[in-house]
Amino acid sequence: MFENLSARLQGIFKNLRNRGKLTEKDVDLALREVRMALLEADVNFKVAKAFIDRVRKRSVGEEVLASLTPAQQVIKIVHEELTGLMGGQSSKIAFSSKPPTILMLVGLQGSVKTTRCAKLANLMRKQGRKPLLAAGDVYRPAAIKQLQVLGAQLGVEVFTLGDRADPADIAAGAVERARSMGHDTVILDTAGRLHIDDEMMEELERVKARVAPTEILLVVDAMTGQDAVNVADVFNDRLGIQGVILTKLDGDARGGAALSVREVTGKPIKFVTTGEKLDALEQFHPDRMSSRILGMGDVLTIIEKAQETFDLEQAKKLEEKLRKQEFTLDDFMQQLQDVRKMGPLDQLLGMIPGVAKSKALKDVRVDERQFSKIEAIIRSMTPAERKNPSGIDGSRKRRIAAGSGTRVQEVNALLKQYDQARKMLRQLGDASKRGGPMGKIPFMP
Repeated sequence: MFENLSARLQGIFKNLRNRGKLTEKDVDLALREVRMALLEADVNFKVAKAFIDRVRKRSVGEEVLASLTPAQQVIKIVHEELTGLMGGQSSKIAFSSKPPTILMLVGLQGSVKTTRCAKLANLMRKQGRKPLLAAGDVYRPAAIKQLQVLGAQLGVEVFTLGDRADPADIAAGAVERARSMGHDTVILDTAGRLHIDDEMMEELERVKARVAPTEILLVVDAMTGQDAVNVADVFNDRLGIQGVILTKLDGDARGGAALSVREVTGKPIKFVTTGEKLDALEQFHPDRMSSRILGMGDVLTIIEKAQETFDLEQAKKLEEKLRKQEFTLDDFMQQLQDVRKMGPLDQLLGMIPGVAKSKALKDVRVDERQFSKIEAIIRSMTPAERKNPSGIDGSRKRRIAAGSGTRVQEVNALLKQYDQARKMLRQLGDASKRGGPMGKIPFMP
């Protein structure tokens, strides 16, 4: 995400740092390039102009230009202004003090609202809430069935009155069902159209008037750029939305929608989706996104993903195994599976400070299929071979390769990777025993 904009900005600031002392002309030239980069990223031209004016006003002061590191000061100002442009602070759902909280999702057809309803329900469930999904899209074929299938996958109840009921009646029925069955959150799926029309808006206004939703969230496709911002502006005028869910942000190399929607509509981006899985919905953090754009990484998000993914008891057991030097191929596979749950590896690499700027890793594309191959190879081994791989000879390797649909060379490569990981983890275990630096922090796979 933001790949093109991030590369341009990092190049501009690298040239700025190489200049040492800066003049007002140097700053103007750099900001002209930043403005072009923003426009190429499909940022609204009025937003880009206002952004540059704010940065320039703060950057050409005596305090900045006369400082020991003026380029760093300018970058700091750009980071702060980018954060402010996207909302400053992360915006959370305002839950109702009197349950149920009613979240109404709206948007155009094709913005995958139904899937986002399920993802939001999954997020609410993880936060300890008891959500109810309401199937209010009675026009799109199989929309109700789709929501029921997704609800079954999550173990979340789906309320429906069929595809001939009035959407306002469905919404009201869902709220009554929630009250009677103890659901503290109702997530309303609504119908969309291929374009904004009065008929769709009037229907949404009727649903809003009937159930008085706690929050109306607009789902928009980030890859549509300025069109997403225009859609958000119209929906806000007609319905008074409380926030935006940006979808497909991981596929948007420009990022114009994310940088423009708050400034144009005055409404915050509350969530973003960065993948197809049902857990690929994240709260939007403007400061972290600003850091990612400028190549500073996003360590806090990595930590949060690790905390959600790794089981503390399992990590303690693994640490004990490392102390006893009993790290097996089963443990190796479990570690890989846990890391995969955190999300696509190329996204995780981009969150590590310095990695995004690394020339060696700039064009690296992680092939997720390799992980499936590794699992297949390990599963083709006997329990004894997984516990003690040193006894795997040539004939066993040929059998394992045939059983996993791979080549002997790939089996050898896996065993070498495992051996390297085992040696590294043994060193961590030794440091922990000696009470060294690694012994003072919890074990992190």
